[in-house]
Amino acid sequence: MPDNFDPLPVAKGPQTLYLLPGMANRHGLITGATGTGKTVTLRVLAENFSKIGVPVFMADIKGDLSGMVQPGGDNQKIVERAAELGLPGIAPEGYPLTFWDVYGAAGLPVRTTISEMGPLLLSRIMDLNDIQTDVLTILFKIADDQGLLLLDLKDLTAMARYCGDHAKELKTQYGNISPASIGAIQRSLLTLGQQGMDPLFGEPALKVTDFVRTDTSGRGVVNILAADRLMESPKVYATLLLWILSELFEQFPEVGDPPKPKLVFFFDEAHLLFQDMPKTLEEKIVQVVRLIRSKGIGVYFVTQNPLDLPDPVLGQLGNRVHHALRAFTPRDQKMVTGAAETLRPNPAFDTSTAITDLRIGEALVSLLDAKGSPAIVERALIYPPHSRMTPLTAPERDQVIRNSPFQAQYTQVVDRESAYEILKSKAEMSEVQKAAGERPKSSRKTSSPARGDVVGSVAKSAARAIGSQIGREIIRGMLGSLSGTRKK
Repeated sequence: MPDNFDPLPVAKGPQTLYLLPGMANRHGLITGATGTGKTVTLRVLAENFSKIGVPVFMADIKGDLSGMVQPGGDNQKIVERAAELGLPGIAPEGYPLTFWDVYGAAGLPVRTTISEMGPLLLSRIMDLNDIQTDVLTILFKIADDQGLLLLDLKDLTAMARYCGDHAKELKTQYGNISPASIGAIQRSLLTLGQQGMDPLFGEPALKVTDFVRTDTSGRGVVNILAADRLMESPKVYATLLLWILSELFEQFPEVGDPPKPKLVFFFDEAHLLFQDMPKTLEEKIVQVVRLIRSKGIGVYFVTQNPLDLPDPVLGQLGNRVHHALRAFTPRDQKMVTGAAETLRPNPAFDTSTAITDLRIGEALVSLLDAKGSPAIVERALIYPPHSRMTPLTAPERDQVIRNSPFQAQYTQVVDRESAYEILKSKAEMSEVQKAAGERPKSSRKTSSPARGDVVGSVAKSAARAIGSQIGREIIRGMLGSLSGTRKK
């Protein structure tokens, strides 16, 4: 396999441990208890990828990654770590950043649409049960059949009201639409609005291909999603990252095994993704993780314990950095033993004992060799980062945001005619007809005169609608599918 890029130094134990760029799309895992050094490891890997021209996406959970745009080297702990590793010094270096933020305050706005996210992922955000999820799927199907775009929360709210009001008329074709399920969906939508989630849904929708950029010197751009506020709604955070991962899978072409990744995606707080997850959705995630490497995308899960992840996912993560785990209870000890068993043992030490003895910044490291086999685990110190450890000030961050080439593209909200406007117009027409003594035509399928302008001037139409002889159907990715619908 060709590999034209120098190995990336990650840590140093008895010897320096390198991550091979040609193996970086075989995915990875960063684990450890809070405060053991996971974030620094993530930063070091991101810097290494940027240096060889690989763009990175990662969420900033604590708000302390923004300093990567500025050179570092003056932090005393970094200086001490360099000396301990026998390094001549740390050359200060900043890296190209693009900031993103669902709320549009700490970065460029991140939006998707109701149609693009699809019922499966949306039901997870809304905390719907199986029956309610099936009814939500029916709402999407009716919207597709009637050419109604679901772009934002008010569109889906209007669709739920419409289907509830016309449940009897729709029952024959779509199955039972129970008032109880409609009520649950409406309450969940109200809750999302109260949580401030309105900015997440709308246009222009995020183009994930915009993550793949390099600066004028060829370094990969580090895309940072401001997630400190978003983490107040953990399920929304996890589902949004899952949607982005799904979009990457859908949008990127097959490239096989490239000499370096096209993009590396870090999924921080990954345990949130799999909490209370339906089996069908977990199976789709496993499939995405398995197949996305052939598109040149490496996925690195960051979590406290490797056992937070399902075995089918864990088995696909070849490059591993395990920071310290704590064992205060018998249950903790059992988890430590289980975590140790996921690493290829080293006869020089006991992995289960070592994983509880590691100090901050130290880790058990096992990276893939040139043949794709996991190396024997080594106890090592993570290399120090080159960028600034302290976060940017608000004016510094604002300057980076203003300099983004996507500033104009994403800051201006687009509100096209969609389900809300069309259904409101139909309701008003029905009232006019009733007042005039005419028979309303509410059961006839209608579509907006504007439906032909689906892509329009927006770079990526959030609904991705197409025309056909049998009508219009909104196309969704693997995790936004309407398949498997049961009538309720």
